[in-house]
Amino acid sequence: MKLLVVGSGGREHAIAKKLLESSGVEAVYVAPGNDGMTLDGLQLVPIGISEHSALIDFAKANDIAWTFIGPDDALAAGIVDDFNAAGLKAFGPTKAAAELEWSKDFAKEIMVKYGVPTAAYGTFSDFEKAKAYIEAQGAPIVVKADGLALGKGVVVAETVEQAVEAAHEMLLDNKFGDSGARVVIEEFLDGEEFSLFAFVNGDKFYILPTAQDHKRAYDGDKGPNTGGMGAYAPVPHLPQSVVDRSVETIVKPVLEGMMAEGRPYLGVLYAGLILTADGPKVIEFNSRFGDPETQIILPRLTSDFAQNISDILDGKEPTLTWTEQGVTLGVVVASEGYPLAYEKGVELPEKTSGDIITYYAGAKFAENGKALLSNGGRVYMLVTTADTVKAAQDKIYQKLSEQATQGLFYRKDIGTKAL
Repeated sequence: MKLLVVGSGGREHAIAKKLLESSGVEAVYVAPGNDGMTLDGLQLVPIGISEHSALIDFAKANDIAWTFIGPDDALAAGIVDDFNAAGLKAFGPTKAAAELEWSKDFAKEIMVKYGVPTAAYGTFSDFEKAKAYIEAQGAPIVVKADGLALGKGVVVAETVEQAVEAAHEMLLDNKFGDSGARVVIEEFLDGEEFSLFAFVNGDKFYILPTAQDHKRAYDGDKGPNTGGMGAYAPVPHLPQSVVDRSVETIVKPVLEGMMAEGRPYLGVLYAGLILTADGPKVIEFNSRFGDPETQIILPRLTSDFAQNISDILDGKEPTLTWTEQGVTLGVVVASEGYPLAYEKGVELPEKTSGDIITYYAGAKFAENGKALLSNGGRVYMLVTTADTVKAAQDKIYQKLSEQATQGLFYRKDIGTKAL
């Protein structure tokens, strides 16, 4: 069968590469993709993620069995609804189900209604009311843009002044456009964060290995929030009992709640969780695979990925198997200045081979068609599997030290929390 993946980043590279390894798959197309993906035999389609009609026409013309939707903004724009209306299968939630991600206020309402543990909060569109709430609650406190903001619409404020400034930027300075027209202000939760993913169809769900993402730009969790600078899976120091409790108190009730609300969920559900003294609580939900967690979870899948997704789409029980060995760890290489202003056009090192995988997020061939150049904030990611976190770190950081990364930067402490 032939498959289509919608999106252009490292997440989509990992999804498409894994699908192409499946025995029954003859071709995987990525729309629009990035040039680095072609080095793995993936075929690019020059159609943007917002061009739903053109994507549907392509899927029909090329006999695409089903389409895997990568990015949050495509899901929020109703791409799955449009594919379904055209009689096509797509793996991802409808616009109504994806509201778990594209409105943090909606997600909070669902959690409160169905008893899912999360931080106390208030939602505001009026700056003065938001300011008064912040001053009453004190700091530390968390200010979030209600809508989608590429992982950058969250400010963990250590002082009241920082929180008020963040609310001002979102509500009055229009920093995130319509996404920041409302803000959700939450109590600060103390504990260790981890990511829990599930493949879902309605009330049936299948839990993936745990992962831990590193959101801040610089070592020691300093600097601004990014889309993610690296990750590892599974989280070796996280007890299975915590995962089991997360499933029972968070995943099951939220999926049952979405069914009860007439918004049955299909696709990948991401729960960004924090292990507090009172047990796991929800920081946020995403309605799709995380980036960069996808790049370190999918290499651990030992079953046939395309068959697994086909079975879930068809309401059948998938046979999912994962390697039990070691840890998979990845480090993102980004353009200097990211997540703020950055330059493009830096020549990239050669693609790795052997047991170190290169996933490309922002890469474009030079006009001569030979050199691969940086073309985004996050540029590429190196991923490997080893017996321990330390062994995986050593392999990745040794390879990065051998690469020419002028004009680029990366964190040097991915996975250190697990040591």
